[in-house]
Amino acid sequence: MIHKNTRFWIQAGLIFVGFFVLFFRTLSGLVSDWSSDPNFSHGFLIPVIFLYMVWYKKDQLRKIPIQPSRIGLGIIILGLLVHVAANIGAELFMMRFSMVITLSGIIIYALGIPMFKAVLIPVAYLILMIPIPAILWNQVAFPLQLLAAKLSAGMIAWIGIPVYREGNILHLAVTSLEVVDACSGLRSLTSLLALTGIFAYMAPLSVVKKWVLFFSAVPIAVAVNVIRLTVTGAMAVWISPDTAHGFLHDMSGLIIFGAALVLVYLVFIIELKLENRQTGKQS
Repeated sequence: MIHKNTRFWIQAGLIFVGFFVLFFRTLSGLVSDWSSDPNFSHGFLIPVIFLYMVWYKKDQLRKIPIQPSRIGLGIIILGLLVHVAANIGAELFMMRFSMVITLSGIIIYALGIPMFKAVLIPVAYLILMIPIPAILWNQVAFPLQLLAAKLSAGMIAWIGIPVYREGNILHLAVTSLEVVDACSGLRSLTSLLALTGIFAYMAPLSVVKKWVLFFSAVPIAVAVNVIRLTVTGAMAVWISPDTAHGFLHDMSGLIIFGAALVLVYLVFIIELKLENRQTGKQS
């Protein structure tokens, strides 16, 4: 007679293998995009962080009774239908999103709805590993380019450097800077959202404050990108036009991203102090 736990792990292993075989081509394409497109290189971290988020709640998950539900079977079928339809229509985003739907169905079918509710946020977090469709990316990136160029032109003029903006191009006395797609800030925004997501999930804050912390990544990413463009323009004028390209330009991106992480942490500190003050008043 097979022990109950052994049977559970055999079934879990078979489900994992079946999931991997079924979505092998989709997973291969996803990994290829992470490897070749710098905008989505953070995708490698998402599954790892997902596993950590589940492990982080292991004590809470152990207390939840396993209640397999046939509702999960319907969700699995829905996920497979979405995958087939997206495959026929060559819609990459929905093909990849169908993996999240199918995984949700597997969890509900094997472990039950209470368990799925407990891991809903980690499962939803997996969506961040899927590259945004190009048509949507361009719809967001170009307005961000124009906004970054406009705000940077204002900052550069404010520190006393003559500048003329023409769309997403900043004309300085010594050179012109084009705020291209890579400088729109969208790349750093997606990476910052991924990191802020795990930080907010683990932060000892109320649910509302966790969401505020998560979405604080948006204005912070925009602000630090404007600072980066302003510093680039200032270095081009005060030091040399060559500093607007190459090593110093790349290094400034890393430094500014580090500054964004510090700002996210400051938001957390402020929220934590507010929460402690509110808790103190209530007690």
